[in-house]
Amino acid sequence: MIYLAHTAHQQFLGLMAGFVAWILIMATAGLNEWRLWQVEDVSVITSGVAWVGIWRACFYSQVLPQFENCQSLSVSDDFLPTEIPVAQVLVMLAVICGLAGNIIAALAMRMAYFSVENRGSIRLMFLLAGTLYVLTGTFSLVPLVWNMSSVLNNSTIDFPPEYLLPAAPVKQHIGSAIALGIFASTLMLISGFLFLSYRYAWQALSSEAPRETRDPLHGPWTETTLAQKNALPNGDSHGMDNPAFHSEEAS
Repeated sequence: MIYLAHTAHQQFLGLMAGFVAWILIMATAGLNEWRLWQVEDVSVITSGVAWVGIWRACFYSQVLPQFENCQSLSVSDDFLPTEIPVAQVLVMLAVICGLAGNIIAALAMRMAYFSVENRGSIRLMFLLAGTLYVLTGTFSLVPLVWNMSSVLNNSTIDFPPEYLLPAAPVKQHIGSAIALGIFASTLMLISGFLFLSYRYAWQALSSEAPRETRDPLHGPWTETTLAQKNALPNGDSHGMDNPAFHSEEAS
């Protein structure tokens, strides 16, 4: 039997990091603070700051019926720059791949920690988990870097009039969602590389260890038979009477 529990401690940490990173990626997708817009006209946006995410654009106002006013952003909106619809698609793919990666990684760790037989698929499990983690980190990191580049270039968005948002801010800053997402994506990539670098997954573990054929106390197991000295010539398996019993009866 081959025990691998002592060889997969780093991968166990990778599983924990991957689970935390997956939660942070979902939080990043739901946050609105991807772009922080500072506006000049504060007659409607009284806070002077608007938050533009990939799903909603929000601002605070004291002159409108609602204090917090949000407008949804859809992948079908033609006024959105390309990086926002792409971010909506890639982030959702990251969430799905992250969930699948965590499930496969948990099964791989179970195989390494508890299973002692039938390890033929351990290489596939660790390789698949690492690949899904790397894909998750990549799907999440690409839209984050793209949107961060747009913020640094002070790119504009031609919002419709009903959104009550200016087409161009006075200046804009990188929001906390991008910083959180980059951290989560990096953590996810590290988890993926930990699973891909598990060296025992690249060894031939499918072949089982040979069965033990030695008695630990008396040497090799052997099959012995007792010779029947008094066997009948015709091959009869019944033994002959002991002459000693007949002599006792005669006396």
